[in-house]
Amino acid sequence: MPDHDVAVVGGGPVGLLLACLLAQSGVDVAVFEQRTSDDDRSRAIGIHPPGRAALDAAGVGAEAGRLALALDGGDVLCGGRVLASVSFTPRQQVLILPQRRTHALLSERLADLRPDAVHLGHAVSDVRDEGEVVRLTVESEGVAREVTASIVVAADGVRSGVRRRLGVEWRETRGSGTYAMADVADDEPGRRVSLYCEPAGIVESFPLPEGRRRWVVADPLERLRDEAAFSQEIEERTGIRPDLALPPTPFRARQHRAARAGVGRVVLLGDALHETSPIGGQGMNLGWNAARHLAAAIEKSSGGTEPDFRAYGRRALRSAARAQRRSWFYMSMGEPAHGVGLGTRNAVIRALGSPPLRRSAADLITMRGL
Repeated sequence: MPDHDVAVVGGGPVGLLLACLLAQSGVDVAVFEQRTSDDDRSRAIGIHPPGRAALDAAGVGAEAGRLALALDGGDVLCGGRVLASVSFTPRQQVLILPQRRTHALLSERLADLRPDAVHLGHAVSDVRDEGEVVRLTVESEGVAREVTASIVVAADGVRSGVRRRLGVEWRETRGSGTYAMADVADDEPGRRVSLYCEPAGIVESFPLPEGRRRWVVADPLERLRDEAAFSQEIEERTGIRPDLALPPTPFRARQHRAARAGVGRVVLLGDALHETSPIGGQGMNLGWNAARHLAAAIEKSSGGTEPDFRAYGRRALRSAARAQRRSWFYMSMGEPAHGVGLGTRNAVIRALGSPPLRRSAADLITMRGL
């Protein structure tokens, strides 16, 4: 008999949500995370309707809704003029909650369901599918041991070691760019997003809970590395100068998809399966949505049945392809533009914000149809 029904490699928010769904159904699940403590970084912030549905299924949706800031909508501006505005209906509602908070909610939920499920400081260095079981080599404090499971889920991120060991091809898709990001204090953050599509590139301004605001700036020259340069660039593009307490965080957005979702009893999930640009805020929600379908596939294979992840893989990769096309479009709208290019871009944005297309644009933004 294997040690566990399911071993999840990676204890981020996607791996934890899957573990919660499985534990609720009585599945013996173990999560192996190489970090020695919970991830307190504030990265993803948007919870779209598919993500909210996944959090509801895992039993933490109500608490996330209580802690989050619910957006009313957003405005796209250029040169001080509003090009387009959208407002969200209840079915399109987007919540804003820093990833560290959703991570904490999922950690607490899993601890209630299965107190011994999460193993921090445990790195998986090898995975071997032996037909009826999968054997993992797990290292902790310099000591290696073997753990067996009926199914292994690799939720170990963009640089997935499990994906590399499986030999699954990692294919780049359209959409890349460099940005800088900072969260600052804001006494009146409001409930609307402002997107400044300026000639020098986009500036995104998101309200956060607890009197905070996130600024994201397109940084094609990769020069916004200190508080002064970051604030000055925002002021030059928007007329607003935020007050930073810490240097901004630079990041590069890229997009990739795995050639397949898994091999045998080992299956990929979340960023290990697809890297989606954070511009548009779809990545974490995409992983959560896929986790619901993967949990159902795993439950069907209980009792020793050979797992069949083909339908899950087709659906997850198809959804990822759609999301990446949307992210590529969002990124292209935020690139530097001048002259005819700027006029064309602004005309496209105005068209999307026009009454005939406004509802469809809001659906696009809030991940409907994925």
